[in-house]
Amino acid sequence: MADSEGNHDAQGAPDPAGSFVNRLRKGTKRFRKWAKTQGLTAFRVYDRDIPEYPYAVDVYGDCAHVVEYPRRRALKSGTAETQREEVLAAVSEVLAVPPERLFVKTHTPQPWGRSQYGRVGQDSGRVVVEEQGLKFWVNLGDYLDTGLFMDHRNTRARVRGEAKGKHFLNLFAYTGAFTVYAAAGGAASTTTVDLSNTYLDWAEDNLELNGLADARHVLIRADAKAWVEAQAEEGEARYDLVVCDPPSFSTSKKMSGSWNVQRDHPRLLAAIRALLTPGGVLYFSTNFLGFELDPAATRGMEVEELTPDSIPEDFQRKEIHRCWRMVAP
Repeated sequence: MADSEGNHDAQGAPDPAGSFVNRLRKGTKRFRKWAKTQGLTAFRVYDRDIPEYPYAVDVYGDCAHVVEYPRRRALKSGTAETQREEVLAAVSEVLAVPPERLFVKTHTPQPWGRSQYGRVGQDSGRVVVEEQGLKFWVNLGDYLDTGLFMDHRNTRARVRGEAKGKHFLNLFAYTGAFTVYAAAGGAASTTTVDLSNTYLDWAEDNLELNGLADARHVLIRADAKAWVEAQAEEGEARYDLVVCDPPSFSTSKKMSGSWNVQRDHPRLLAAIRALLTPGGVLYFSTNFLGFELDPAATRGMEVEELTPDSIPEDFQRKEIHRCWRMVAP
């Protein structure tokens, strides 16, 4: 490996471990300072910057969250475990986080079409973080994802800026972060739809945490695609602002069939469009980087791709999602 950090071992050979520590140290210094100016206590400091060290390292308050993306070769050879110990020791030292506040996950390679990851722990690591003047519960121990998609920070800020007096709809809402931003921005009402009771309870907790839980903010447990199609059949345009951030692929006993964002997005967008008021705005996002937006699905709408402006500074080292703003005629 070319050693951009200038680290070598005693024999003069490049030292990837030293490069990792240096990169982590630089990222931590840079993004801690940046996060303070942005009002963030949750942010990324290292994102697979060095290919030989395939990890993402995030700060959550006084905790650290480390996700390993091991290569199959490293898993087979057994070198992944040795490197993991080395990385965790470096993270603990550089971030000044004791081992008991270090949360570690492994993102094993999955074939396309495999259902999303389930629970990996039990009732551990629940803390509150701050983001741009708002607060959110995260769970660092129980799931691969923590409950807050930090890469959507910029789009959440856009939603808050546009929400005043609007009727807002959040589809595939996860833990309701977009709903909290819309409510904080003065939305006249919010409707939050997700299939998971766990995530809807979490969304309610997030609203309560910010003093925003009241009758104007409705939480609905439903398959978002089926729900929005049923609403569209009623033919009443009722939402001025919509966020739709579906999974790339999903299967569940609670839903009919499977969800595939490439296959199913034209029908979904047509249904959402039927619910948009004239001039209503839809933010549509996907983390399937091979996604191709069907032009027929947005015919007549004003479409602007926001990528890469929608990706915050601490995530710009990797492609992580694509995002569009669509305006109804």
